[in-house]
Amino acid sequence: MERIELQDTKVKTQLICYHCGDECPDDSIHVNEKIFCCNGCKTVYEILEQNNLCDYYSIDKNPGITQKKQTKRNYDFLLDEDLVKKLIEFSDGKISKVTFNIPQMHCSSCIWILENLYKLNPGIINSQVNFLQKKIFINFSSKNTNLNEIVELLDSIGYEPQLNFDNTTTIKKSDYKKLYYKIGIAGFAFGNIMLLSFPEYLSLGTNEFPELKRIFAYINILLSLPVFFFSSSDYFVSSWKGLKKKIINIDVPLALGILILFIRSLYEIIFMNGAGYLDTLAGLIFFLLIGKLFQNKTYDTLNFERNYKSYFPISVTIKKDKTETTIPIEKLGVGNRIVIRNNELIPTDSVLIKGKANIDYSFVTGESIPTTKVNGETIFAGGRQMGSAIELETIKEVSQSYLTQLWNSKAFIKDDEPKIVSFANSISKHFTIAILLIGLTAAIYWYFVNPLLAFNAFTAVLIIACPCALALSTPFTMGNTLRIFGKNKFYLKNTYAIEKLAAVDAIVLDKTGTITENGASEVKFVGEVLTDNEGSLIKSTVRNSSHPLSLAIYNLLVNEKLLPTDYFDEEPGKGITAVINGFEIKIGAKSFVSEKNIDDKEQSTKVYVSINRKVRGYFNISNKYRSGLMEIISELGENNKISILSGDNESERNRLQEFFGSNKEMLFNQSPFDKLNYITSLQQNGKKVLMIGDGLNDAGALKQSDIGISISDDVNNFSPACDGILDSNSFSRLSDFIKFAKKSKSIIITSFILSSIYNLIGLYYAVSGTLSPIIAAILMPVSSITVVLFTTLSVNFFARKRRFI
Repeated sequence: MERIELQDTKVKTQLICYHCGDECPDDSIHVNEKIFCCNGCKTVYEILEQNNLCDYYSIDKNPGITQKKQTKRNYDFLLDEDLVKKLIEFSDGKISKVTFNIPQMHCSSCIWILENLYKLNPGIINSQVNFLQKKIFINFSSKNTNLNEIVELLDSIGYEPQLNFDNTTTIKKSDYKKLYYKIGIAGFAFGNIMLLSFPEYLSLGTNEFPELKRIFAYINILLSLPVFFFSSSDYFVSSWKGLKKKIINIDVPLALGILILFIRSLYEIIFMNGAGYLDTLAGLIFFLLIGKLFQNKTYDTLNFERNYKSYFPISVTIKKDKTETTIPIEKLGVGNRIVIRNNELIPTDSVLIKGKANIDYSFVTGESIPTTKVNGETIFAGGRQMGSAIELETIKEVSQSYLTQLWNSKAFIKDDEPKIVSFANSISKHFTIAILLIGLTAAIYWYFVNPLLAFNAFTAVLIIACPCALALSTPFTMGNTLRIFGKNKFYLKNTYAIEKLAAVDAIVLDKTGTITENGASEVKFVGEVLTDNEGSLIKSTVRNSSHPLSLAIYNLLVNEKLLPTDYFDEEPGKGITAVINGFEIKIGAKSFVSEKNIDDKEQSTKVYVSINRKVRGYFNISNKYRSGLMEIISELGENNKISILSGDNESERNRLQEFFGSNKEMLFNQSPFDKLNYITSLQQNGKKVLMIGDGLNDAGALKQSDIGISISDDVNNFSPACDGILDSNSFSRLSDFIKFAKKSKSIIITSFILSSIYNLIGLYYAVSGTLSPIIAAILMPVSSITVVLFTTLSVNFFARKRRFI
């Protein structure tokens, strides 16, 4: 309860609701000393108190939403299964996911209570809030609670969700609205303060037009107030949060410089009749915010939402008029019948029509145990089929944004801190301490020599040494590099991957589907003549696999019929086993299919076939290697350790040596676990490893590597474990991408060096106590502009030199 006395003709006491802050008519509704405006607010308080969640009230003052006009709603309609299916985004029978719009969300207390819902309902596993979009994402146990109970809970505490059954009508709010306002205000103030400062610049220290100068100076103060208190607020907030955790991040010296600029400017104008540094202040903040916007926009543009659509997966097999064909994933609509093979990703919510579904939802829930589905059940996007091919009928459009969420899942984010960020924060810590010591030393010295110069020296040191290069060079350089890579069909998750790419000194390549072209193989069967039934058995078996060799065999058997598969199993790196109409079919490596010693002298890949344990022969597959492979190996082999890992046999070792030479390490018959162990061994020997695979069986190795890149052309698979996707058409430029990443890092370091030289020269004059405010006001914006121009022009110059643009 709060009692606020208002001074009027009579003194009266205003009663404030402890929950929502509205005025209470009297104190009849209360709990102990806490007064409430209505029984609704009291009920919410009691719910929170019973669950030990009254910290809600300590974060913000009167954070609750008034319950005066709230009526108890009936949510029984949320027990209807058909209706629930329209709201639920995902469910595997154990864990369900749902997203609600919460327009009542307004402060940090709202965020706190909404992310602690699991304490109010044990069936809720976790909840996450997007404050800017006013959304809450809830994961809950389908066995312990339901949608009806969750919505009733939200309503009971004053956060009634907006139930919208049509995803296409969801209102989108720009996350950048506030940032745009800050940039607009800073830019407007910067331009006008510069304009109003022209009399000061042109007078060059003379005392002409003193009245005009003073009027303009005070107008400049008014223009700078929203810049200081609004536009620069994020830097002060970030600094404060860092200092509370005993961390001096990059924003600490920036905030310190901004504060000193503002205080020194006020002192100059009010007490010294000077011009101050307000144009410097506005210019610095304007360029810092532009850098932040540029970086965020670059992330969003290349956030696997635009050019990445064809990679999640790139295509899908549909069944039409009893024939199978493939179409781009973006053309998949509601009502299409799609075929999903073993280990393929399900691109959209669908209903199982035919086959035995064994769905791995590990990308969605983290649970690796597959879930069995029967005909008629819904299978959600993001699951993988583990077993024989199934047929589904789509019930939703493909949601690329949902697949993007899977890609960016925390489960696949590597723990290592980006070195470029670590370097900047480390520099900022020592930088801040050093500048403070230099400033204090200068102030103490001049205090005894010439006290009038002591304050000037101290503030000038802090102003001139503002670390604009640290704050501006990284986002502008890395953002531009990310943009240029994207234009050349090399898509990285974030700018941190560029820095990791620049540090690699060991490159590991998968063979099949990575350095070989898919769909470009010459396939020939060698052995006993196959009957029509045997051809159908083989075609039906390989149809269930998404391995490139299986696809090559499937495309060879054009006229054979497809038969239903009773059993299917695929062992990565070995082969596949199926049971069809009582026949056991094995297709794969020689050792997998037969114990007999079969001679392998031809320089090609052989895929053996046995039916009922009798070897019928093999498919002779001559791989076609990607164009430019020899040049890539030659260029990258100079400074990097190159290795080849393959799940296939050694039949093409001699041919590979033509590309790689005899001194490169080549390991065959490698399981996914073997690949991961090899990457780990390289890292234990101090190597920074780049792993390039096709995403089929390489997820563990891609995630374990320092940076993992997935090659993609017509492979219908999606692996979020990698750091980026390289279009197969851009494979020949791999060495150029790596060299350009190294060049980008050197541009940042060069900008640091240039800024350090500038700071040293500026500090020399600042310490002397004679640095003119006018000169500093001109030099500081020029320094920021110089950093932006240098990094941007340098990146574009080297991009043109390497013919990226």
